[in-house]
Amino acid sequence: MQLTEETPATAVGNEPQATPAAATVTPDTDLASLSQAQLYDLNQELLNDSVPSRPLIDEVSPMTALREEYENGSQSFVQQIDWLMEKGYKAVRRTKGDGDCFYRSVAFAYVDRIIHSADVPLAAASAASTIQSTLSMLDMAGFQKLVFEDFYDVLVSLIESTVQPDAEGRTVDDNVLLEQFQMPEVSNSIVVFLRLLTSAQIRTDPESYEAFLFHPELGEQLAPREFCESLVEAVGKEADHVQIMALSRALHLDIDIAYLDGRNADGKVDFVDFRNSGDKDAQPLILLYRPGHYDILLKTG
Repeated sequence: MQLTEETPATAVGNEPQATPAAATVTPDTDLASLSQAQLYDLNQELLNDSVPSRPLIDEVSPMTALREEYENGSQSFVQQIDWLMEKGYKAVRRTKGDGDCFYRSVAFAYVDRIIHSADVPLAAASAASTIQSTLSMLDMAGFQKLVFEDFYDVLVSLIESTVQPDAEGRTVDDNVLLEQFQMPEVSNSIVVFLRLLTSAQIRTDPESYEAFLFHPELGEQLAPREFCESLVEAVGKEADHVQIMALSRALHLDIDIAYLDGRNADGKVDFVDFRNSGDKDAQPLILLYRPGHYDILLKTG
C-alpha cells in the first residue's frame, strides 16, 4: 500500500475513534458491526487472558493453538485462521502485547531471516551495511549520536554475531536469537533503535507522510515532529500504516501484514504489502495483525 494524497484516512487507521459502548460478543456476533475500538478491546482481552506473562517474544507455536483461543468467541476469527492454515500458514511466533510488538516482531524476523539465509555472511554484511547507511539520516533528523549509538551497536553486534562469535564465543543460532530477544536490555534497545529510525525517516521526508499523520484517538492532524515524538519515538505506542511504511523504506524491507480482524464474511484474510527492497525475488517478512497487536506469521512448505 502506498501513501498518496488519494489514500483515505480510514485506510491508514487514522479515523476518529469514538468511545464505544461495551460490546457483548457471542459466537454469532457480526464483527463487521463493531468499531475499531471495540475490536481492539476484544482482542486485548484475548491477549491478556491467553498468556498473562508472555515473554517479550515466544517460541513458535502452531496456528491450531491460536485457533483454540478463539473457538469460544466469534467464529469469524476461527474461519480466518482456518483460511490461513489452508494457505500454508501453519505457525506463529507471538510477541508480548506491550505496544512495541510491531518493532520487536520486525527486528526478530529480520535477524532470523539472516541466520536462515543460503549465504549467512553475505546476508549479515548486507544488513549491517544497510543499517550503517541510516546513520546519516538519523543525523539529518536531528538525533545526536549519543542518543542512538548504543542502541545501534546492540542491533549491529547481534547481526555480526551471526557470523563472528560474540564475547562468549557463541554465534547466533535459533536458540541464541530467542534468548537475546527475551532479554529486555537487548530486545528493548533494538526496539528503541527501530523507533528512532522510523521517526528519522518521517522527519527527513515529511512531504511523503504529513497528509496521513493523525492522532489515533482524536483524529486530529499532527505535525510530523509532534507525530514522531508522541506516536513513534515513545515506547509502548502501537504502529500503524505510516510507521510500517517508514520503517520498511528506511531498511529497504518487504513486509506483508495479514489482517486477522474477523471482518470478512467469507473467512478470507486480507494482506497489505509494503514493497521497498527493490528485489522482486526477496522474501517478505510476514506479520499477523490482530486489532492492536502484531505477531510473526510463519508459512511452511
